[in-house]
Amino acid sequence: MLEQNFGHDNMALNGERSALSGLSDLRKEKAGEKENLWKKILAEVQSSDRNKLPAYKSILVLGDNESGKTTLIAKLQGNEDPKKGSGLEYAYIDVRDEYRDDHTRLSVWVLDGDPHHAELLEFALNEDNFEDTLVMLTVSMTTPWGIMDQLHTWASTLQDHLDKLNIDPDVLKEKQNRIIRLWQDYIEPGDELDASSPMKRSSRNLENEEDPVLPLPDNVLTRNLGLNVLVVVTKTDYMTTLEKDMDYKEEHFDFIQQSIRKFCLQYGASLFYTSVKEDKNCDLLYKYLVHKIYNFPFRTPALVVEKDAVFIPSGWDNEKKISILYENMHSMTPDDYYTDAIIKPQLVRKPVTRESEVQAEDEQAFLARHLQQLQAGGGGGPPTGPGVRQESPLRQPPAVVKSNVQRGVSSSPAPNQMGSPNKKIETAKPGTAGANEGVLANFFNSLLSKKTGSTPPPGTIKTGVPDKAAMRSDAAAELDRLTRSKKPSTTVSAETNNSSEC
Repeated sequence: MLEQNFGHDNMALNGERSALSGLSDLRKEKAGEKENLWKKILAEVQSSDRNKLPAYKSILVLGDNESGKTTLIAKLQGNEDPKKGSGLEYAYIDVRDEYRDDHTRLSVWVLDGDPHHAELLEFALNEDNFEDTLVMLTVSMTTPWGIMDQLHTWASTLQDHLDKLNIDPDVLKEKQNRIIRLWQDYIEPGDELDASSPMKRSSRNLENEEDPVLPLPDNVLTRNLGLNVLVVVTKTDYMTTLEKDMDYKEEHFDFIQQSIRKFCLQYGASLFYTSVKEDKNCDLLYKYLVHKIYNFPFRTPALVVEKDAVFIPSGWDNEKKISILYENMHSMTPDDYYTDAIIKPQLVRKPVTRESEVQAEDEQAFLARHLQQLQAGGGGGPPTGPGVRQESPLRQPPAVVKSNVQRGVSSSPAPNQMGSPNKKIETAKPGTAGANEGVLANFFNSLLSKKTGSTPPPGTIKTGVPDKAAMRSDAAAELDRLTRSKKPSTTVSAETNNSSEC
């Protein structure tokens, strides 16, 4: 009996143990499933993050002042009221991926055109964002004679800044090889569908960093910065003005284009001709930027037909294609120095006529000078000098007028001295000077006769009221002058008659 009970107890104990172990296994299985669930969620989140548009990409814009940098970026932003700053400006462009329903902000740094601000580049381009930055060099068609100098100046400024950065040589070499592969792996849109097309390697090998770097053609990527470079020629609508006012022809624009394209070959850069005013290539520039930075699809081939809307993607161009432009050059050659072919016009400055300044005389000096003149004249005579108004000869003191009148009467010749009374004295004919003076004499006589009865007594002239006696004296003086001017003419006529009788 004891052995049987012991056996039953063992069986029960073993059953309990198996049940506990089964429960433990179930718990472990559930815990494992829970852990796998979290791993799955984390994996999905990580994969979704990888598919999202990165927010650390940026564009660095370099160019001279008045080259259209701010206006171009505002156009890409959709901003119709651009405001220009100074130093190093920051802006951003909203980038939206409609296919994945995602969006991000593309940072834009615009450096001032003054070369003294080059030290601010360290805030826009450094070791941390070197591989995530695209450089845009801008020049303006309003000053075509300075395009090449500006491109070389800003490229040298960028190179000097990169030399100061503490970039690992292996990392820099890797980025330079990547730029070479991007150049070599370019495929013209539409050619990738043709399996028999003898084009470059397939774009599927683009991310394969193990592929060997093939030799490049001559003069291609001779100055590889390890950065994506884009050259933008702004204000191409000004070409019509150059043709009209400066006699630019097709060969001038072809010479400019071939010079810029050779520069782009050296840096592996793309080329855009844009006009914000006429909205040329602005939308295409935006699509190409998001293609180069975010790998958005881009299906537009190179455009070289319209001279003011040129587009040449990186990897498409070569010296053979550039040589097509040489056919239109007749008065210049491709090897000519740039400024010898594209000459800067001489500015003709018109002389500025400025009015001579009038220096005011010191008040004390003015008074002292007049005091000396008064003292020199004994205090009795009127002051003279450039600042003193002289009396009019027709306006003389009454005493002088009276003496003149008396002198004129006493000095008038007697009738017997003027010749025979039977001879008629010639009078002035109408329309002559004598007739006009007679009219004036009658006018003054009538004026005197009207005002004789209203003559105020002496010493009763009111303040602010003109001196009527002086006015009459002036009139009398004028009458006397006219009378004396008439007498010589009549005397001459009488003498002429007497001589003829004799």
